[in-house]
Amino acid sequence: MLRIAVPNKGSLSGPASAMLHEAGYQQRKESKELVLVDPDNEVEFFYLRPKDIAIYVSAGKLDIGITGQDLLIDSGADAEVILPLGFARSTFRFAAKPGTANGIEDLAGKTVATSYEGIVAKHLANSGIDASVVHLDGAVETAIELGVAQVIADVVETGTSLRNAGLEVFGEPIMKSEAVVIRGAGADADDPKVQQFLRRLQGVLVARSYVMMDYDCRAEHLEQAVALTPGLESPTISPLHNEGWVAVRSMVPAKEAQRIMDDLYAIGARAILTTAIHACRL
Repeated sequence: MLRIAVPNKGSLSGPASAMLHEAGYQQRKESKELVLVDPDNEVEFFYLRPKDIAIYVSAGKLDIGITGQDLLIDSGADAEVILPLGFARSTFRFAAKPGTANGIEDLAGKTVATSYEGIVAKHLANSGIDASVVHLDGAVETAIELGVAQVIADVVETGTSLRNAGLEVFGEPIMKSEAVVIRGAGADADDPKVQQFLRRLQGVLVARSYVMMDYDCRAEHLEQAVALTPGLESPTISPLHNEGWVAVRSMVPAKEAQRIMDDLYAIGARAILTTAIHACRL
């Protein structure tokens, strides 16, 4: 069986399990379940702490895993990203009280508190900055108020919690992260079970990003219509009973669907419909 690590809690857990469910895999019904065997798909899922997943995968104990790109880098594990998943996106940045620093060059000689010591230490070293890094497991924004550090480095989404603590971000982002599928460095890239798993997840990503669009248009307007809906290879064109009309079917980006429908209507297309795509293989 293919052995896969899945986050057992936190912001990665729910979306990861939802994606796996959409890809046709069984998922646990109780959060206390640590192992789930899906015999129909020949997969065994292990629900682990997100921070530990890269370690297990790099050690060869598990074939692949879903974790955050930031957690992979922070772990220092010998593993590599094989598929970005597009959820749990975050930006990692420095923050401090106003006037403390304007850029990374101002951190020399200062102490930085963070839950991601590996990422921060590597970033400072790569930038040639000699600064101390203090590891904290949570609520790093209080480190400045309590005098543990002058600067913090943390995941920033809206920045509201930082502003409430009297802090502001500065400098360029340390890194941007998202959920990823990883495997051990040097693992068999052509493993058919892994490739099938990746195809299923890629199918979910495409299904979430596209809709199927159907419409009727006059034959003399077909080239204009096809230019608006080129599809992945090309659209499907079928003649209608009424002479001079054709039916068109094509995949279009979901975020552009409303604009495309307006443009099609403007050139005379009618009966324009969109339907969700639940699964696909490209």
